[in-house]
Amino acid sequence: MFQKILIANRGEIALRVLRACKELGIQTVAVHSTADADAMHVRLADESVCIGPPASRDSYLNIHQILAACEITGADAVHPGYGFLSENAKFADILAAHNVTFIGPSAEHIRIMGDKIEAKRTAKRLGIPVVPGSEGAVRDDREAKRIAAGIGYPVLVKASAGGGGRGMKVARTEADLSHALSTARTEAGAAFGDDAVYIEKYLEKPRHIEVQVMGDGAGNAVHLGERDCSLQRRHQKVWEEANSPALNVEQRTRIGETVAKAMSDLGYSGAGTVEFLYENGEFYFIEMNTRLQVEHPVTEAITGIDLVHEQIRVASGGGLSVRQDDVRFHGHAIECRINAEDPRTFVPSPGTVTHFHTPGGLGIRVDSAVYSGYRIPPYYDSLIGKLIVHGRNRVECMMRLRRALDEFVVDGINSTLPLFRDLVGNVDVANGDYDIHWLENYLAQDE
Repeated sequence: MFQKILIANRGEIALRVLRACKELGIQTVAVHSTADADAMHVRLADESVCIGPPASRDSYLNIHQILAACEITGADAVHPGYGFLSENAKFADILAAHNVTFIGPSAEHIRIMGDKIEAKRTAKRLGIPVVPGSEGAVRDDREAKRIAAGIGYPVLVKASAGGGGRGMKVARTEADLSHALSTARTEAGAAFGDDAVYIEKYLEKPRHIEVQVMGDGAGNAVHLGERDCSLQRRHQKVWEEANSPALNVEQRTRIGETVAKAMSDLGYSGAGTVEFLYENGEFYFIEMNTRLQVEHPVTEAITGIDLVHEQIRVASGGGLSVRQDDVRFHGHAIECRINAEDPRTFVPSPGTVTHFHTPGGLGIRVDSAVYSGYRIPPYYDSLIGKLIVHGRNRVECMMRLRRALDEFVVDGINSTLPLFRDLVGNVDVANGDYDIHWLENYLAQDE
């Protein structure tokens, strides 16, 4: 087991990893920008190192500064959390060259799954169902039109190196396609430094279903069920739950076993999430995230398995603590991402939190690094915290969520709490009857 882990992140995920390390008796190092000097993870860590000014590129994305912090403190491993450097293969390689363990998958697997085209090829080779589309990047408009005609309109043009909805455009007719291609290429080049795009079938009313996996790098892998992340705004998840209200036992078992076998064949190590669009009983691979997800607590709630413990265990050479037959699913869990944003316009609302009170009681978990008097800086993600609620079934979970949202207090700034209070009382949400477009359509009614 590791002696000291440096946590290369900030906010609630840094605190989440820190807690897991303390439970395992591992010393912790917090790194922080000057803007985060008073952050909770900095206060609670055994050691802390300032790695630069507020801008992410000068601090949390500064590989040389993080490596220097490892050398100064003697950290023998780095946990990247999510975001920032968590899916940066170069970072994993540099750490390995300096005998520091990257708590995550191999750099090779990060590279494969970080390229959307190569990820799709790999998924197809491993027996994972994929969305019909081009085999690779399209070279020109003529090739794009031929492929689109073959799979049928509407089609989706996507950036090969993309994510978060950038470099993604829908073409409903051949007349739309040229403009979609040029716009997607321009956005992709600006956002990712790579203007390669590919084409796939556009699904009209899919759900977003993702499968949590853990592998040991030696050919053993398990799935920990699925999460439904269909309530989204601009391709950003807002509400996640497990299990999905859209799947039956046979469907979730089938896709879970398919993914676990694929990860076993790949020799995957650590935590990962294989994401699908689901429509009319069929799953279509869209991408794999080679890291811990923001929404991992809902999986922990229904399985009782600590995913960060598993990540650390696997990275230290201890292997998985569970086999597939050991995994049991209990009840239902929902996570709401509470952001420092206007609940309707989603305009960021940085500032001082004058009063902060989290709900409690049976089945309630809040992952947050915020406290009364904390100033939310304008430089980073606007996440205040995650409210995770667990119940014996979805009905009980929704009732408990309604109560927890009423108890949650965030004063001094705008937050998305009012949005969730609306959603929990909505008939479609209560019935689990929604797709990836539902939330944006719901919000558009008030415009």
